[in-house]
Amino acid sequence: MKHIYTAVATLLLLSAAAGKTQAQGCVAIRSNGNSCTMGNPAAVKGWQMNLNNRYFKSYKHFVGTEEQKERVENGTEVINHNYSLDITATRYFNSRWSLGITIPVISNTRSSLYEHAGNSAGPSGRHSTQSFGIGDARVSLYRWMIDPAKHTKGNIQLGLGIKLPTGDYQYQDYFYKADGSTVLGPVDQSIQLGDGGTGITLEMNALYQFTHKFGVYGNFYYLSNPREQNGVSTARGGTPNATALKYFTSTMSVPDQYMLRGGASYMTGKFHFTGGIRIEAIPSSDLIGGDKGFRRPGIVTSAEPVIAYQAKKMNLYLSVPVAVKRNRTQSYSDKLRTADTGTKVQGDAAFADYSITAGISFRF
Repeated sequence: MKHIYTAVATLLLLSAAAGKTQAQGCVAIRSNGNSCTMGNPAAVKGWQMNLNNRYFKSYKHFVGTEEQKERVENGTEVINHNYSLDITATRYFNSRWSLGITIPVISNTRSSLYEHAGNSAGPSGRHSTQSFGIGDARVSLYRWMIDPAKHTKGNIQLGLGIKLPTGDYQYQDYFYKADGSTVLGPVDQSIQLGDGGTGITLEMNALYQFTHKFGVYGNFYYLSNPREQNGVSTARGGTPNATALKYFTSTMSVPDQYMLRGGASYMTGKFHFTGGIRIEAIPSSDLIGGDKGFRRPGIVTSAEPVIAYQAKKMNLYLSVPVAVKRNRTQSYSDKLRTADTGTKVQGDAAFADYSITAGISFRF
């Protein structure tokens, strides 16, 4: 039974790597080294390397759960192309303890009208800003809570880590104005390489095997960012207006983020299949620290299929999570403006229809 448990644990590692966390578009969940680094109980000592690639294109705008279809029809939508490569090295100390170190490499492009010449400028007014570099790194310690040698059907793994502000959270590019001039300023929060905060990460990974082929899995990840704001202007090289100053959106926030996954797994030969639900989100309020600063809170619920191929010391996997529900929730500043005006205020955010994740892991 141990080899079955090992296969399921490896599959859970791969599917979690495919699922964590860079959510979609203007909901600014960026790559923070969130590839799950579950220890494999059979790997008593040694190293494992994981290369996890993720790409998505966001362009559909939502206010709450209602899609603003006129944005695409009118050509005023914001289009984000987000790519990340998470490089994770995991050191196994024994069958229960492991340490994971992740460094993300990120490349983002954002195309819009309103940030440049304005939405009324037409197609000629659309321009792009970019960002490229290292993201926020993460170091996490993991432990299987049940002795794998004695319990082969199921287990729970807990992880505690620190997210470091290694990514440039003040990345700048040029914005093109209607008069033909350009202004250098910080790019939008959704394509910044980091958030400027030192965070605490908490993880829980669980699995249970009913038969030698069929089982269930679950993952939970939470990043707590105590820092409230990082001081980076949201005015794109300009001067913040009075509304932004009054409602604390003149600078970027350092938001929390979380992810929940759950589903079933099936093995046949060297192929492993999982299917489940993934929920990832930026909350409007943080667990620790204040809520001021600009953020686009939201929740994405996706149907998540994963296929993996397991060789002796190498594993390949592919996942294409498809969004089934997108919800741009009220931010802290939205709630303040609602209270002041007596009319509900709720901003929008752009989301992707799906994302593509592919990767490889190998032991040495």
